[in-house]
Amino acid sequence: MAQYTTLKDFLAAHQETLPQNNVDLSSVLLDLAEASKIVSKDVCRAGLVDGFLGAQGGQNVQGEEQQKLDVIADNAFIDVLEKGGAVCGIASEENEDFVSFDNPKSQAGTYVVLFDPLDGSSNIDVNVSIGTIFSIYKRISATNEAATIDDMLQKGTEQVAAGYVLYGSSTMLVYTSGQGVNGFTLDPATNEFCLSHADMKMPIKGRYYAMNEGNINECNPKIIDYIKYCQSRNNDYGSPYSGRYIGSLVADFHRNLIKGGIYIYPCTKNAPEGRLRLLYECNPLAFISEQAGGMSTTGTERIMDIKPEKLHERVAFFTGSKNMIEKAMGFLK
Repeated sequence: MAQYTTLKDFLAAHQETLPQNNVDLSSVLLDLAEASKIVSKDVCRAGLVDGFLGAQGGQNVQGEEQQKLDVIADNAFIDVLEKGGAVCGIASEENEDFVSFDNPKSQAGTYVVLFDPLDGSSNIDVNVSIGTIFSIYKRISATNEAATIDDMLQKGTEQVAAGYVLYGSSTMLVYTSGQGVNGFTLDPATNEFCLSHADMKMPIKGRYYAMNEGNINECNPKIIDYIKYCQSRNNDYGSPYSGRYIGSLVADFHRNLIKGGIYIYPCTKNAPEGRLRLLYECNPLAFISEQAGGMSTTGTERIMDIKPEKLHERVAFFTGSKNMIEKAMGFLK
């Protein structure tokens, strides 16, 4: 029987690659993995358990209809991270304000975690892949005190680790701590995340583009020109690219990480600043894409160079294979 390296063993063996060789950061990553196991189990049982499927009956701070599993997942991550003790506070896409943990152990914690507990949750009822996205930052406030808003509003370049969990045909955790990207698949027999995709690299180009084309007439005409280029025979491949838009950012990003491609969510007339959240979605995926050899931009600036001004700040988002992003940016000049 094949022997696999668990996430715990991998982190222990690669401790020196973590920022400041930090044991606490390993603890945070393992806590996130444990919370994602809870969510994975709940997602798999959603059709069998009353109270898991469907809308919660309200809206989140984003003005989006909140799904029941959004709330369940949010609570699971908050609970596990607070009990872990290495995290002093969190910010979640589902909550209007950040949460500062008030127990003494957590207030001595080194890190804050920002996350989208269940990206693509509108796909739950139709059994399409969904995911969790997270960023980890070192706190800048004084230890043994409450976390502050400044701890949360840091540039993406200050991330010490970031990752996502994909709940699909298998559950997979992908993360970076600034020394490449590695992927771990949850083994249902042992309930352990095992190394399955070592040193992941995004192909420099691909044949997939992902965009909600229902909004295309609301976009900058230069975006329309780029999509027409993707659909023509005059592109880099000499045949049309394949359109692949799942409506679950984690799933679309993961496909492009494996096979190459570009994901596009530009500004529109209805969302002039962009649609996706800088802190909970764009920064962590930008960190991963760059570590894997890809690129991420708003169309005018590097995602991770943006200084956030508010927790739920939105931006345009282009991410994917380096050559494809550069080609798209050429259309936007």
